[in-house]
Amino acid sequence: MLGLNKTTWLWIGVAAAAAAALAWAFSPRPIEVEVASVTQGRFEQAIEEDGRTRLKERYTVSAPVAARLARIALREGDPVVAGEPVATLTPVMSSMVDERSAREAAARLKAAAAGVERAAARVERAKISLQEARLEQERSEKLAADGFIAPSRLDATRLALAGARRELEVANAEREVEVHEQALAAAALHPATSGKGRPLHVLSPITGVVLRVVQASEATVPAGAALLEVGDPARMEVVSELLTTDAVQAQPGRRVVIERWGGAAVEGQVRRVEPAAFTKVSALGIEEQRVNVLIDITAPPQSWRAMGDGFRVGVRIVTAGVDQALLVPVGALFPQGDGMAVYKLEGRRVRLQPVDVGARNGTQAWIRKPLSNGEAVVVYPPAALADGRKVRVRAP
Repeated sequence: MLGLNKTTWLWIGVAAAAAAALAWAFSPRPIEVEVASVTQGRFEQAIEEDGRTRLKERYTVSAPVAARLARIALREGDPVVAGEPVATLTPVMSSMVDERSAREAAARLKAAAAGVERAAARVERAKISLQEARLEQERSEKLAADGFIAPSRLDATRLALAGARRELEVANAEREVEVHEQALAAAALHPATSGKGRPLHVLSPITGVVLRVVQASEATVPAGAALLEVGDPARMEVVSELLTTDAVQAQPGRRVVIERWGGAAVEGQVRRVEPAAFTKVSALGIEEQRVNVLIDITAPPQSWRAMGDGFRVGVRIVTAGVDQALLVPVGALFPQGDGMAVYKLEGRRVRLQPVDVGARNGTQAWIRKPLSNGEAVVVYPPAALADGRKVRVRAP
């Protein structure tokens, strides 16, 4: 060894450096990974679905009779008070009269006028008959007092006088009928004018706001025509269409978190699962059996005041919950044999760790054992990662 010259030592150094370079070149590089910490907290398993808000009770205010509707000044969002008028109705104007109808009405008016004259003549004739019967009775009474006629003759004259009075009453009644017939025929000839009369005010059934004005402009509306819709925005519910397999777990009383509506998440509770399902075709063209689940909003109204009728929301119906559970991201789990496993970080290397998964939701998994709070696990492990492999933690 001492006899080696400098050249030999130089070649030995070069060879050692080349061997070290080759060893470094062919040695496995650390794999860059992303890690997350095992945390401890409340785990919730839930059914997540879209939903929409709707008022529990909405009222359609309609016209009780055919009438002329005055222009409605209310607009969507305006407040209304129970018992206060929301629309005003007036009698409809008379119909237009064409030339043929006018001629017929004029002829009927002339006939009615003639009927009045005829009835008046009957009245005059009845008056004359009454006067004759009265004179005949006076003569009969004088003759009966002197004993020149029988009492039966006097009774006959009295009955005749009573009959004449009745005939005059009948004639007067017939004249009244003819006068009214004449007025009815004359009314058909009057030109069409705006309806006059006492207006009818349509009242609001509840205290709330206007949801929709169906007929805002002035118009003639038939009986039962919808005028506007009102409701109380403080009485809101959420309806969500769940798959029937999920609806079995969403029993009444389940806690619900209402989110993704544009504000902070609010609390709710399942009130009812409708008994009948329906078929709905998904965006992928698959027929699904779904059922409506009705959810009450239990949070104070001031926390969701900006939420309106028909808003799209996200609902999370909690079906199970565990306090003080060990939680890891769902992306850290992968199949291992008959169970699941994670890669936990130990220094600069990872170790394969089988785990007992109690349950999981869309983002987190509940681990019963054997991880500890605060340990780091690899999220979305690469396919090249293996037990004992060196890793480099990717900067967030």
